[in-house]
Amino acid sequence: MLDARNHQGKFGADYVRVLASSAGLVWSEDDVDLDGVDLCIKMPGRTPRGFSPRIDVQVKTVSKVAPRSGVLDFRGLDERQFTKLAGDGFLVPRYLFVVHVPPRPDLYADLSTSGLLLRHIGYYVSLRDRDPIDAPDSKRRTKVEVPLSNVLTAASLRDLVADNAFAPVPT
Repeated sequence: MLDARNHQGKFGADYVRVLASSAGLVWSEDDVDLDGVDLCIKMPGRTPRGFSPRIDVQVKTVSKVAPRSGVLDFRGLDERQFTKLAGDGFLVPRYLFVVHVPPRPDLYADLSTSGLLLRHIGYYVSLRDRDPIDAPDSKRRTKVEVPLSNVLTAASLRDLVADNAFAPVPT
């Protein structure tokens, strides 16, 4: 049986995988997490905007949220994790996905005759407009404001991938 922290994190990543499947996208993951990327999500094949556009994502979870003025103040990234997502120096666009999960694993999912329900909801944010930290410390946390309007759905996930088909290459 997974410990509580790993169980919550796995559910968050599985939540994103289900949305990717629902959106007709494919996902993969590196065999070792060296770059702060949990999942690569791509649209297979040719698209009007390019061949197999993709995004890289870091998935984090929270069981308690306190929305403030339309944002979720997320403090679950240390400075090293933040720096692996911040700035515009990436060939493949990167996003932070924050999945709000129930406080107990027995509430993560529910099955009824009308279907499977996954709880609660995911959000996304790009940190390309934030500066990486020069000397990041894994012991210090960095606050990230995640807009509550950036709800992660099958459609919004598909749009994130498709809209990045020809993202500008950093110079």
